[in-house]
Amino acid sequence: MLLLALDTATPAVTVALHDGTGILAESRQVDARRHGELLLPAVDRALGEAGRKLDEVSEIVVGVGPGPYTGLRVGLVTAATFGAVLDVPVHGLCTLDGLAYASGLTEPFVVATDARRKEVYWARYADARTRLTEPAVDRPADIAEQVAGVPAVGAGALLYDTVFTGVRREGPEHQSAAALAALAAEKLAAGEELLPPRPLYLRRPDAQVPANYKVVTPK
Repeated sequence: MLLLALDTATPAVTVALHDGTGILAESRQVDARRHGELLLPAVDRALGEAGRKLDEVSEIVVGVGPGPYTGLRVGLVTAATFGAVLDVPVHGLCTLDGLAYASGLTEPFVVATDARRKEVYWARYADARTRLTEPAVDRPADIAEQVAGVPAVGAGALLYDTVFTGVRREGPEHQSAAALAALAAEKLAAGEELLPPRPLYLRRPDAQVPANYKVVTPK
């Protein structure tokens, strides 16, 4: 196996390679505005560090979000393109699951990422590998009673630490493709079914057609 993992659902543009036993290489850069510019060079760096070539990849896993529309689609389109060119399977994994796995926590906790618009994407976990709830998008104040004092990781928890009062500052802030790859490899080895590589947006894109848009045609 040579598994290529990538995720652009958070400000981190992150890529990793896993050979079925461990991580061979990882490239990670945090920049919320340059996903499209940074992703392919990150793939090249990871392959170069591992001393492998793209045509050796046998599986691809991509973070499906939740995440902002523009960043998330960069990773999904790239994964789909690689899968088609290489004729290899493309799997999806929830981005929050990668953060949870990276935390290594063995107690109940929550993961929260910044959803912008003063909201967070979040989910509750029994441990680093077991998600208890479907991912959701909410204003922190609306879930304060549910998350107060509960251990929490992720940029959303750090940003709203007056709500996520149990935030673990030493925990992962943004996504790590290494964690995503390790989780995917573990699941595939166990025969578990992964998600289809389809985006988990949870809400409509920021860009909208104006409600009172008027079509002007020449006379």
